[in-house]
Amino acid sequence: MTTWTIAGTLTVEPAAQHTDLLAEPVAKALAALADRDAVGVAAIDAELADTAAFCEAYSSPLTASANCVVVAGKRSGEVRYAAALVLATTRADVNGVIKRRLDVRKASFAPMDEAVSLTGMEYGGITPVGLPADWPILIDKAVAEAPELVIGSGIRGSKLFIPGPVAAALPGAEVIDGLAR
Repeated sequence: MTTWTIAGTLTVEPAAQHTDLLAEPVAKALAALADRDAVGVAAIDAELADTAAFCEAYSSPLTASANCVVVAGKRSGEVRYAAALVLATTRADVNGVIKRRLDVRKASFAPMDEAVSLTGMEYGGITPVGLPADWPILIDKAVAEAPELVIGSGIRGSKLFIPGPVAAALPGAEVIDGLAR
């Protein structure tokens, strides 16, 4: 079992053995991952799922948290989606790098109800694990290189613990230097 130095006061268990702590699409995607044994999960208070509250409550370093945002843009009437995974201490370059990658005129965060409906995950818990197969997952280079990360689990009542290289190897993942500012 992996020892997570970023877990603070939490007890991290193997995620593949605790699918009750994951959204359904996350559990399905995790089962298909070659490195699923490298991913942990910990139950948390759903009211403390937002990154700053989570880090403070559980003594987990903000520098080890990564946020997943769903971005949408239109081109010729077609909506194009992507997910971006960036360190919590940075911001995704939505109207620069992501807009160019999606090849759209304007990119913005997808509306909450749309993101929830399309991902099958709870708002505030959306994670790159288990997203729709046709979405690119854009991962900042700093995230890909992080030895340990805390990310969403698809629900607000838990967090995933994952090595950056495992996140970078997710299906559809593209590591981009400069995705975050």
